[in-house]
Amino acid sequence: MRRLSLLLAFVSVCAHAQPYFPDSTWQHKAPAEVGMDAARLKEAVDFAIAAEVKNPRDLTLNHYQTFGREPHGEAIGPIKDRGDPTGVIVRRGYIVAEWGEPLRVDMTHSVTKSMLSSIIGVAFDRGMIRSLDDLVRDYVPPIQVKDGGLIDLFETPHTRPITWDNMLRQTSDWEGTLWGKPDWADRPEEKKDEWLTRQRHKPGTVYKYNDVRVNALALAMLQVWRRPLPQVLKETIMDPIGASNTWRWFGYDNSWVVLDGQVVQSVSGGGHWGGGMFINAYDMARFGYFTLRRGKWKDRQLLSDRWITLALTPTPAQPGYGFMNFFNNRDGKLFPSGPRNAYAHLGNGTNMVYVDPDNDLVAVVRWIDNKSTDEFVKRLVAAAKKAG
Repeated sequence: MRRLSLLLAFVSVCAHAQPYFPDSTWQHKAPAEVGMDAARLKEAVDFAIAAEVKNPRDLTLNHYQTFGREPHGEAIGPIKDRGDPTGVIVRRGYIVAEWGEPLRVDMTHSVTKSMLSSIIGVAFDRGMIRSLDDLVRDYVPPIQVKDGGLIDLFETPHTRPITWDNMLRQTSDWEGTLWGKPDWADRPEEKKDEWLTRQRHKPGTVYKYNDVRVNALALAMLQVWRRPLPQVLKETIMDPIGASNTWRWFGYDNSWVVLDGQVVQSVSGGGHWGGGMFINAYDMARFGYFTLRRGKWKDRQLLSDRWITLALTPTPAQPGYGFMNFFNNRDGKLFPSGPRNAYAHLGNGTNMVYVDPDNDLVAVVRWIDNKSTDEFVKRLVAAAKKAG
C-alpha cells in the first residue's frame, strides 16, 4: 500500500510538472481549480471593462485624430472599426475568464511587432541569420518595386553599419523613406525646421519607437525568407500553436514588391497607417502562452529558449524594451504592481498581452485605457496570490 501511495504521489507530481497546452478546443476551469480567487478575478475583469479607452470605436476617425495628424499621415492600409472591451485570462494553461467579443477579429496594432520579431527568431534559430551583430545590408539585395524602380534599404553611409540587433531594439536610427513615409514623419520632433536636418545617431545608441523602421525590417526579412511573411508565421508558429484560420496580416496599398518573379506584399509592423495584424483575442492568448512557455508548444520547441531570453534582455538605451515588442518590467516602471519578470506585448488601443511567469498567467486585454493597465495587473495578481 505504501508503494502504491508513493507511486500515485510521483505520478501526481510529474503530471503537475508538465504544463497543459490547449488543443483546438481550449479547456476552461473555475478560478478555484487553478488557485485563483473568483471574486478578485471578477474585480479585475469588471475594472478592465469599465476602463475602456475613450477614443472612438471608429478607428478611421481615430486615426485622423491621432497619427493621421502627422506629416504624411494619410492611411495607406486597411483600418477596421473595433469592438467592445474584450479579454481572455489564462492560468496554468486554462481559460479562467473571458469577456466582450473574444472571437472578433480586430486590429491589434503593434502587438504585430512581437509576431514579426518571432519569425526573425525562427530564421535565427535555423541559421538563416548567422549573428544578430551582422550587418543587415549583407542579407538584403536591391529590391524591385511592383511599379518599377529599386529600393536599397541600407546603402547610405549612415545605414550601412546597422545590425539586426539595432533594428530589433529600435535603436537603428535608420534614415530613408519607405512606402511614401519618411522616417522623420513618424512621431516627428517638435521643431519643424529640423525635420529634414535632424541629428544622425550612431546605430545602437539612441532608442526611438518608429514604424517606418519597423516596416524596413519587415521588408528586409521578406528578402531573408523569400516567402510572404504571413505564410511563414502561419507555418512556423500560428498553426503549431493551434491558432484559428481567421487572423490576417496586411501591408499597404503600395507595399508590393517583385520577389523571385512573383508580386508579393511586404507587411507592416503595426496599424500606424493601417494594416498590421487583424486577430481575435483567443489567438492572441495562444501567442502569449507560447512566449510564457519559452517558445515551446507541447513537445515542439518552435522558437528557441535562447531567443526568448534575448527578446527579454533590456536594451541599454531603453531598459524597458527588449526586442520589438517585448516590453519588460525589470525596473518596475511598466507595471509597478506586477512581478519584475512580467512582460507584455503591447499595441495601440490599448491592446495588451500580459505575460506573468511568476503566477503562470497570460491576460489579453483589448481596448483598455493605457493609464489603467497597471491597475488591472494589480487586481489580477491579487486574484492569483489570494488563493495560489
